[in-house]
Amino acid sequence: MDDRGRFLTAYDEQLRTDAETPSAVSVTVLGPVRLVTFAGGRGFVTYQDLGGADAEEIDGLVDAALAHYARDPEITRVEWKTRGHDRAPGLHESLLAHGFVAEDPESIMIGEAQRLAVDVALPDGVTLRQVSEEADVRAMCAMAAVAFGDPEKEGAAIAEALLRRLSLDDGMELWVAEADGRMVSAGRLEPVAGTDFAGIWGGSTLEEWRGRGIYRALTAARARSALRGGKTFIHSDSTEYSRPILERYGFVKVSTTTPYVWHR
Repeated sequence: MDDRGRFLTAYDEQLRTDAETPSAVSVTVLGPVRLVTFAGGRGFVTYQDLGGADAEEIDGLVDAALAHYARDPEITRVEWKTRGHDRAPGLHESLLAHGFVAEDPESIMIGEAQRLAVDVALPDGVTLRQVSEEADVRAMCAMAAVAFGDPEKEGAAIAEALLRRLSLDDGMELWVAEADGRMVSAGRLEPVAGTDFAGIWGGSTLEEWRGRGIYRALTAARARSALRGGKTFIHSDSTEYSRPILERYGFVKVSTTTPYVWHR
């Protein structure tokens, strides 16, 4: 088996379980899918596979999943996470018919943590640190919202979710890069309990600071932390900004993932 096959098998077997949603408020099992509720009124649909369901059965799953969330007035947003290598006849059409909107696809990247744990020169005046204080978390999320072009309120909601995660002490780490006391880049590390993996997520850099090695340095810092925690693999859902960086360090694109999002 080549690296892609080996990594994809590990991804499907180790990560597409309850390990994928450690901060869930609740999980309801609906046939092959898991209907996850997170704090802040967010629903999330995921699964290891769809059990060989045909298009009619998949349409029924989408209908039942959306009805589940619609019954909870606290839920304002639901994400259905799809993967490009799944057998899912009719899923795209059913999600659109039920009011979901497809967002940009991302590459599922996997590689060995050791390959990322390299020394990266930072621009003059830029420093890295791990943060956990409330003020830092809110500043980090506000910066990320600007970098991604998201509404300010979305950054505030993510900050609330991350603060709750930190209170659970589940191993999540938040890392930032600063220039003259101003946050210019950030990302988080999520070691996955009971697996060989840690995930790197939320990588964001202000536009005027891109292309200077800051994201690579933040990624290296997180990889070193993952290794200290005994994790050997890193996985990431990567945009076209970060995918080429990971490929330079031997990471492999094993599949794609496309989120479909429904708003109340």
